[in-house]
Amino acid sequence: MNEIYLGIGGNLGDRLKNISTAIGLISKKVAVPQKISSIYLTEPWGFFHKKYFANAVLMLRSNKPAEEIFKIVSGIEIEMKRQRNGTGYQGRTMDIDILFYGSEIIKTEALTVPHPKIHQRLFVLLPMAEIAANFEHPLMKKHILELLHECNDKCKIRILKNAGK
Repeated sequence: MNEIYLGIGGNLGDRLKNISTAIGLISKKVAVPQKISSIYLTEPWGFFHKKYFANAVLMLRSNKPAEEIFKIVSGIEIEMKRQRNGTGYQGRTMDIDILFYGSEIIKTEALTVPHPKIHQRLFVLLPMAEIAANFEHPLMKKHILELLHECNDKCKIRILKNAGK
């Protein structure tokens, strides 16, 4: 079984309901998460938008290949009415990223794992540190907590809803 970390989040619609819906669909179509971080309210990263994002990180175990999981979570985004216009960052109902697929390094035309910007984003590092502080980034050879301490991201972020509540 592979230990897989997914980052989920969105800023359009009912953000908490969308997080819950995404977790339900991931549970049904990929695997039931073993760990779920708190939900963080986060200033948009890399672009301006009036609405902040709700973000969380999930850890699950599955034997499904990374490419299959990528297809499934992309389908969940579409099912949740995600629209892409191909011009950079924008508001969205749901975004699901494969952050890590065990310690594997994957680089295809469609998929890069580990996600290449993890170390730059508080909205990934804070929830990831909450559930897997000692997980080692397979390329950077640093634990998540170490990456968090080194992160220069100054976006506003706070816990919106504690894990398990």
